[in-house]
Amino acid sequence: MSAPVFLAPSEILRGAHSGHTITIHGAEARHAIAVQRLRAGEHIELVDGVGVRASGRVDGTSTPDALHVLIDHVMEEVPGLPQVIVVQALPKGDRGERAVEMLTEVGVDRIVPWAAEHCITKWKADREVKSHAKWVSTAGEAAKQARRARWVHVDEMATTPQVLKLVGEVDCTLVLDESATEPIPAELAQGVKSVALIVGPEGGISAAERNSFRAAGAQFVRLGPTVLRTSTAGVVAAAVVLAGTTRWGHESIVVKGDVSD
Repeated sequence: MSAPVFLAPSEILRGAHSGHTITIHGAEARHAIAVQRLRAGEHIELVDGVGVRASGRVDGTSTPDALHVLIDHVMEEVPGLPQVIVVQALPKGDRGERAVEMLTEVGVDRIVPWAAEHCITKWKADREVKSHAKWVSTAGEAAKQARRARWVHVDEMATTPQVLKLVGEVDCTLVLDESATEPIPAELAQGVKSVALIVGPEGGISAAERNSFRAAGAQFVRLGPTVLRTSTAGVVAAAVVLAGTTRWGHESIVVKGDVSD
């Protein structure tokens, strides 16, 4: 079983090196000590969420919220290509957090909550702040579970004009549409540095949104013969895209070596 992963400040990890003991404090340390019950000598990994990973062993504790880790080595993971961005229309209930969790585990780079025209769920005023924070927290917990060094970035809620701006910034945009006839292209990964996947709400993408996306150059694709929920469609599409790249292979993680060098 792989070593558990905990978040640590980037400035601490970037200054660490083999044989160096560092200390993490606060909630992450308390979770390691009281919940995971890690003991001296057990393997552990520390990440900063933006690519730096330090592997080491527990070297003891001094307080209930101070964990000492003896570092074996530190490396920085280079972002994989293509970058995969999922524009996720707001689902009902807790399906939003479920989608974020699965998208994080499958390996996407960025999630954009989208206030589509037909969304039943609405983020307004205080609810927007709380709901966004919940998505961010869910992505962080899922990243640790998935042993990710580079965490998903969860954008603030986007309007359709903001999504259209994103379409113009990426190399390729695929809109998931049950009425489309073409599948996700197998040659997609060749020469493409960024892919946006647009996932509509339970009520479907409106005619106005559909026309706007087409005019912006987006391609409409179908995943298969069945209709998937909005909370699972993006996950399946991201898996199809990533499976066509080298990002899921063992050679996909390129490292710069010891970042303290």
